[in-house]
Amino acid sequence: MTAEKTTQVMNGWMMLVVTVILIFGGIAATILCLAMISPYSSASAMGLFLTIPVLIAGIVSCGGYFTLQPNRACALLLLGDYRGTVQESGFFWTNPFMTKVKISLRIRNQETARLKVNDKRGNPIEIAAVVVWHVKNTAQALFDVNVYEDYVKIQSESALRHMANSFAYDHGEEGETTLRSSVDEVSETLRQELQDRLQKAGVVVDEARLTHLAYAPEIAGAMLRRQQAEAIIAARQKIVHGAVSMVQMALEELAAKQVVDLDNERKAAMVSNLLVVLCGEHDATPVINAGTLYT
Repeated sequence: MTAEKTTQVMNGWMMLVVTVILIFGGIAATILCLAMISPYSSASAMGLFLTIPVLIAGIVSCGGYFTLQPNRACALLLLGDYRGTVQESGFFWTNPFMTKVKISLRIRNQETARLKVNDKRGNPIEIAAVVVWHVKNTAQALFDVNVYEDYVKIQSESALRHMANSFAYDHGEEGETTLRSSVDEVSETLRQELQDRLQKAGVVVDEARLTHLAYAPEIAGAMLRRQQAEAIIAARQKIVHGAVSMVQMALEELAAKQVVDLDNERKAAMVSNLLVVLCGEHDATPVINAGTLYT
């Protein structure tokens, strides 16, 4: 991997003064030498060989100026050789023959497209994520990969597919991490995998979060009915558990306070009636028995 180097450049304002002196001084000296040329003196002609290079040097030096905004960097190359990176903001001057490649160090968002993949159990799902990243090593970003923005995009989708294949969408075993119920764990797993993939491009992944997660349309209806059935079963279990507790409490209270002495048959009838009232979906309609259980 290419190692990033920090290079020093000259202050642009100071060199601007030098460039102005070279250009205007060279123009004035050239005009003066041209005006003093005569067939009897060769001194003025010899002076042109000095003033014209000074003027050319001033013009060429104009190509060495560049500016940098905060959180931007500039990699300098001389005839294809990497000489270093400038990361300070301001107005600078460097060798005019240097190639200046500017790169942003600011935090960026990369949102993936909605991908259709299979989860750990083989169920087709749709998934998408947003990746927050920034360039840390400018040399690696520019020289170790072809186009680092495209590299981040492709690797983000590849890592998201691999992560979706590693977890079940939902209904995992006891303590199993799933895509829907373990958002923080899944996001950290995705961020760590992306960091491992993008490290060679000099990129740091700050955060990775899922933005879309759903079953694929062809099984969405069946899975919705399954979720509804499981919700109904879970609700029924709570209702029955509560009803049994209330019946037990009623029998214990009647026995403790000696309100009535019930035999097993009457207890069974009372338990049956209370469970019907407590577990029924509709309000119970009481029927008053004028006789007894034995007539």
